[in-house]
Amino acid sequence: MSLHRSNFFVISGGPGCGKTALLEELSRLGYRFAPEDARRIIQEQVQSGGTALPWADRKAYTRLMLQRSIESFLQHSASTERMFFDRGIPDTLGYARLIALPDHSLIQDACSSYRYAARVFLLPPWKEIYTTDAERKQDFAEAERTFEVVKQVYLDCGYQVVEVPKNAPAERARFVLHQLDRQT
Repeated sequence: MSLHRSNFFVISGGPGCGKTALLEELSRLGYRFAPEDARRIIQEQVQSGGTALPWADRKAYTRLMLQRSIESFLQHSASTERMFFDRGIPDTLGYARLIALPDHSLIQDACSSYRYAARVFLLPPWKEIYTTDAERKQDFAEAERTFEVVKQVYLDCGYQVVEVPKNAPAERARFVLHQLDRQT
């Protein structure tokens, strides 16, 4: 089974690069978006005393990220309007590569089965806005590594990567929408 949704656009990149601010701006302009699953998983696991966390059971955390990403894709699959995703299923493959999980086959199968629009928007690491918090514990060097791995994963999965310039959220939103309008 393979599902391709050419109206699903991924906004991705390393941690702390402004994805949420960009998505909130797109939402303010009337576009729907699916929030990031990784942060919600961390919050739920901490609240429930679970161990499926990036600093505890990374394998269980990866499985949950894959499951939730697929569920999010399927939950919105009937939508015909332009929709944005805070990270996509290939981000789970990027995480698995970052932590050197030995078997990626299930994740790779999901990346092949659930396809977003060909153009993926990546936000580069941006030291001036980077912060850590209770869920984001990576240092800036790890954010840079994450960006490079995620970029390569999307390329390996056959997506066209468009790097979003470091600008205010409104300018970034205009850039993304301009890129999409050029494509149609």
